[in-house]
Amino acid sequence: MALYLIGDVQGCDSALGRLLDKIDFSPSRDRLVVLGDLVNRGPGSLAALRRLQALGDGVAQCLLGNHDLHLLAVAQGVRKPHRLDTLGDILAAPDREALLHWLRHRPLALREQGVLMVHAGVLPQWSADQALALAGEVQDVLRGPHWAEFFLHMYGNSPDQWDEALTGAARWRVIVNALTRLRLCTAQGRMEFETKESPGAGAPPGYMPWFDVPGRATAQDVVAFGHWSTLGWLDRADVLGLDTGCVWGGCLSAVRLGATAGERELIQVQCEQAQVPGQ
Repeated sequence: MALYLIGDVQGCDSALGRLLDKIDFSPSRDRLVVLGDLVNRGPGSLAALRRLQALGDGVAQCLLGNHDLHLLAVAQGVRKPHRLDTLGDILAAPDREALLHWLRHRPLALREQGVLMVHAGVLPQWSADQALALAGEVQDVLRGPHWAEFFLHMYGNSPDQWDEALTGAARWRVIVNALTRLRLCTAQGRMEFETKESPGAGAPPGYMPWFDVPGRATAQDVVAFGHWSTLGWLDRADVLGLDTGCVWGGCLSAVRLGATAGERELIQVQCEQAQVPGQ
């Protein structure tokens, strides 16, 4: 049995199908984890959701990304669609409610074969165990009876730093922002959300990629993530970055994990450009 990690699909279902064909994916022998942002910006969000849901949880696990949460918020009328969104086919689908129910029951973090998996990042103060526990707090809310109310309070950039004393909506907001939006932070874990360029393009003074913070609590773990298309493929002993800009005309990437965290095979398919950067 092989385990494949797949970067941001963002509604590029055709590319996802070609990638699964390229790795000769078999539900009877293989498993996959998609690292969030299953939908939006690409032309096949509905098809991608249906494909992944049909595989079943025993075969495919899909993390929640910021675009997936955006879909749930739009469906609840909490957020207005962005002009570049491609979510209309899901919202008008006859199986809309079943798909949204399935989506809100996806995890925000997983750990398999010694790899911690998130959509965006992990705050430097969080251990892997703590990140999983905090993700579980938000997952319980999303799967509970008052999940729709959660989206009324989810959006915002503050608090921008973790504090164990946080409670309620403020606590959940920090958790969601870290796991689904984080790119840069300070050594103390103060988050910054405006910068989307690659680290080489420069960061605000005092800020750095979350995975470069000295002494971060997950330094001895392997963390796999997506979300940062301008970063591209990142292959380090301690981190795997898998958002290679499929929706922007880059590649859709999968990594086959071996028996140890150091055994990795990258498989990619070239994608047709669905969006123009900077629009």
